[in-house]
Amino acid sequence: MSDQTTPGAGAGATYAAAGVSIENGDLAVELMKQWVSKATRPEVVGGLGGFAGLFDASALKRYERPLLASATDGVGTKVALAAAMDKHDTIGHDLVGMVVDDLVVCGAEPLFMTDYICVGKVHPERVAQIVKGIAEGCVLAGCALVGGETAEHPGLLGPDEYDVAGAGTGVVEADALLGADRVRAGDVVIAMAASGLHSNGYSLVRHVLLNEAGWKLDRRVEEFGRTLGEELLEPTRIYSLDCLALIRATEIHAFSHVTGGGLAANLARVIPEGLHARLDRGTWTPLPVFRTVAQVGRMETLEIEKTLNMGIGMVAVVPAESVDTVLAVLADRDVEAWPLGDIVERGGEWSDGGAALYGAYAE
Repeated sequence: MSDQTTPGAGAGATYAAAGVSIENGDLAVELMKQWVSKATRPEVVGGLGGFAGLFDASALKRYERPLLASATDGVGTKVALAAAMDKHDTIGHDLVGMVVDDLVVCGAEPLFMTDYICVGKVHPERVAQIVKGIAEGCVLAGCALVGGETAEHPGLLGPDEYDVAGAGTGVVEADALLGADRVRAGDVVIAMAASGLHSNGYSLVRHVLLNEAGWKLDRRVEEFGRTLGEELLEPTRIYSLDCLALIRATEIHAFSHVTGGGLAANLARVIPEGLHARLDRGTWTPLPVFRTVAQVGRMETLEIEKTLNMGIGMVAVVPAESVDTVLAVLADRDVEAWPLGDIVERGGEWSDGGAALYGAYAE
């Protein structure tokens, strides 16, 4: 092999010259360790730094027929707001909520999560703050954070841009699986209040409030009692432990996690053929942020309901005799909840789909 320098090549290329800092990546790992160590379970084997996270599956021996449930998600364009406000310790909380609450819908207990953070440039303290939020969310969900990946992509993302995604695994006994096949006419739909926008519809909200109306993130909005940016970064409520508490306390037929597509579309996913969920808008008043988006964007009710959760983040479909217990358990857990509607046979005005809202919102 010749050691002759290629004409015009100059100094040898390095990873750092290409925009990737291994040293910053290593520092980010060191800074995040204190948070990851808090998001654990007894079944976790080993610690941070391996090529794979390990979870002792012998814990599943107590199940007769364990079904593993898996889910993956991100937080959409909410990350752009976190970056713009230079506040990064809650976006991971959103990520956990989006994943674990999809798992618990079928009755599964979330066991562990992994995360993927893609950045234009590794800022170690910022990455550690993102992971802090993920770890805190895992603690609230009762699951472990067993591993993750931070990837530096210069040229693909700007130096201050990033995105996050995660995947989770849960377990449910086969004969305890929840879903549409359990739902019956006469069941009651119970709503669980959202903390805010959660992590869906931010493209719409940003378009209406930031782009069209020209509002600034530091604008104080009296209806919110805080700035616009603070309202938009409100973390997603995590319902997994609340739903598991309901399963232990009484009979539950189905859950629906209200995410992209809104309340009716997500609930329709657990309504069987021949039945319909009729939901009464008069049972609650949407939070001010939803009314603000509707008013500023001059949006029709049906249009905004297709995108935003309107203040309901999770619903439970339960037999009528379980309603009192469900409401009592959720009240004890500081989750605002109320009867939202019921399940009826399809026919007449209720023959157009799996779920629909009627009436006007309460003032």
